[in-house]
Order: sequence, then structure tokens, then C-alpha cells
Amino acid sequence: MDVDALAFSPACLRNQEPILALLRHWLPPGARVLEVGSGSGQHAIHMARHLPGVRWQPSERQEALAGLGARIALEGGDGLAPGAQVAAPLVLEVTQPHWPAGPFEAVFTANTLHIMPAAAVPHLLAGGARVLAEDGLLLVYGPFRYGERHTAASNEAFDAHLRQLDPAMGVRDAEVIEREAASLGLQLQADAAMPANNRLLVFQKHGEGRGG
Repeated sequence: MDVDALAFSPACLRNQEPILALLRHWLPPGARVLEVGSGSGQHAIHMARHLPGVRWQPSERQEALAGLGARIALEGGDGLAPGAQVAAPLVLEVTQPHWPAGPFEAVFTANTLHIMPAAAVPHLLAGGARVLAEDGLLLVYGPFRYGERHTAASNEAFDAHLRQLDPAMGVRDAEVIEREAASLGLQLQADAAMPANNRLLVFQKHGEGRGG
């Protein structure tokens, strides 16, 4: 397959450099990273090209795996940073009990919480907590509300659009996410401003929490 035929996300192209900068700051050397909802695979390839030693494990739902696998097969073997690896993508449905075997030093997900049903979000947090190594990081990128208030008119319009498509979708409240994560032993370490009124929430695993 030619690269021009692969699935492409303009949002990934816009945010990959700011996300990379924060991953450089937060990830330990040689980190094993599980990406939840890898989509087009652009983040997996970009991070592996710029983070020496990173071991990136992409994942997606079954119905989206073929397109992701095509990019990883085409671009995941050459041009990577020294020692970096991109594994073949795995099927991951966050609400199911079977997750890829950890431990991972980091679990990363971008622009997924507002797309998945609200009821699935606690499963993502609990699954991430289960597969993280002690002191491992959960990194969540996307738009968020605070105190049920949007941070920008564009986010409010986006939220309304999502809820018209499916009432179970929508921009999540960061403070609700923080409380749920804390109950799982994931403590908020950073809440970083990102392009286009997005945020990157960084949680670190401490203790066992209540599991999930």
C-alpha cells in the first residue's frame, strides 16, 4: 500500500510536535508505551521517530485495526530513532477485561475520551491503572471542561455537535476524570495547555487504588 492511501488525521499532524515535547519531558528512557486508540497510527510513527529507545505498542478496536496495521507495516520499520520500536497493533476494547500484558511505563491516549461513550471512560482509566508499572504515567490528550464549563466557544460548539451525533459522546470534565483517576491510585501531576484549546493530563500511578 502506498503512503498516500493510508488513513490520515489532520489533528495528529497539528498536535504531534507539542505532544512530542511533553513526552520527551515525562517519559523515562526506553519507556514501553501503550497507546489506546491509535487511529491512523501517525502518533505511533512520529513518536518512535523522535524518542530513542521507546517501545510503542499501538492498539485499536477490531473494526479500525486494518488501517492502523497498514501504516505500521509500511512505516514502522525504517527511519525510527535509535533503539525505538513500533510493535504490531493489538485489538483493544477498553470496556473488556483483557488488556495487553504490561507493565507499561506509560499509557497514552489522544482524542478518545470525548468519542467513546461516557460509560466507557472509567474503564479506560481502570484498565490503564491495571497495566501501568508502579510510578507509570497515564497521559490523556484532548479537550476538557472544568466545573462543567467549557474553556472556549469552539469546544462548546464541538461538544454540542458530538452530543447531536450521539448523546453518549461529549467533552469530559477534567475534574471528574481527576477524581476517578485518584480513586484508582492515579494522581494528577500536570495539566498542560495544548494547541486548539486542548489539554494534556498527566497522571502517575501510586499504590493500588481500588482497581477496576
